[in-house]
Amino acid sequence: MSEPLNQSTNPLADVAASPEATARYLADVQRVLLDIGGNLEVLAREIRVHCRDTHVEGDRFYDAWMRAQPVERALKNVLSHVESVTKGLEKSAYKRRAHDESVAAVDKKRKEKALEKSRKKNPPQLNSVPGNTGQAAQSQHMGYVEPTSIYDLRSGRRSA
Repeated sequence: MSEPLNQSTNPLADVAASPEATARYLADVQRVLLDIGGNLEVLAREIRVHCRDTHVEGDRFYDAWMRAQPVERALKNVLSHVESVTKGLEKSAYKRRAHDESVAAVDKKRKEKALEKSRKKNPPQLNSVPGNTGQAAQSQHMGYVEPTSIYDLRSGRRSA
């Protein structure tokens, strides 16, 4: 197998460590691939013209076109792969930056979660006025209580 990656032997370790450097590197690779893609498009046009114009004696009018199709299809496939690679490079640069931002936010999220957990375990207690035990408030409303559901309203029942 290959040697394990470490910063002393791997030249891309510094690039991988920084999202900005990663984005610059991937943009450079993307520029090269776009240039290659442009050259491949020109090549595909020239091959198309040459292959479709190559007629052999005894050919019907569409035989040259039929022979050219596999070549054209193969180059079209290569071009689509180059496009998808360039899109993937751009997407991976965004994902790299998002990863760095999420790593930076982990500590804050953990602190918030721990604070929320401690609030759930120890809810803040309300300070009541000395001498007031809450019994007086309950005794005022002991007679009539509002209906507890809409079904109690229909039958005229009073809830106790």
